[in-house]
Amino acid sequence: MNELIERLFELPLRQRVLVLVGGVSLLFFLYAYFFYWPRSAQIADLEAQKENLAHERDRKTALVANLEKARQEVAQLDGDLRKAAAELPTTKEIPDLLSNISSLARESGLEILQFKLRAEQYEDFYAEVPVDVLVRGTYHQVGAFFDKVGTMARIVNVVDVGIKSPLRPESDPVTLDTSCVAVTFRFLDEVERERIRKEKEKEKGGRP
Repeated sequence: MNELIERLFELPLRQRVLVLVGGVSLLFFLYAYFFYWPRSAQIADLEAQKENLAHERDRKTALVANLEKARQEVAQLDGDLRKAAAELPTTKEIPDLLSNISSLARESGLEILQFKLRAEQYEDFYAEVPVDVLVRGTYHQVGAFFDKVGTMARIVNVVDVGIKSPLRPESDPVTLDTSCVAVTFRFLDEVERERIRKEKEKEKGGRP
């Protein structure tokens, strides 16, 4: 070792510098090869794992937040559904509802000339229940009747309103014959929806 050092010092200055630089470079290379590069790859793997875990954490945090929001939305929809169900009568409630409508007409001072139930019109989950109504009375009595129908807890739409020429135009107040269609709605249960679906399929199959 001493001989190597003595020979090193006997070399010209330029060669000694080159040897020193080469030796230091070799040491750096050995350090990088055996220590830095392997650990650099390991560090890169750990950084990648850390980033993936951070993304997974953020994703799950977002899912938890969305889950709570989804639960609130479901609760809101359930409330809206219960509210809508309360406004749509069932099959058993339809006769009472129609009786209430006719009672409102009489309370308004109208004479009921016709109150005829039409065939129901089926949609996806509900049925329209139209009723032909013909009443006789003054303009204000008809207006009061429509106003009372509009404030019912159940949904009832009054459409196709028609007013015939007054029977006694000289009377005061003038008496009118007013026709309209009162349309209410009811929910279809699972059994009815399945029956209606099969009937529609049968009708389509029988068409030429």
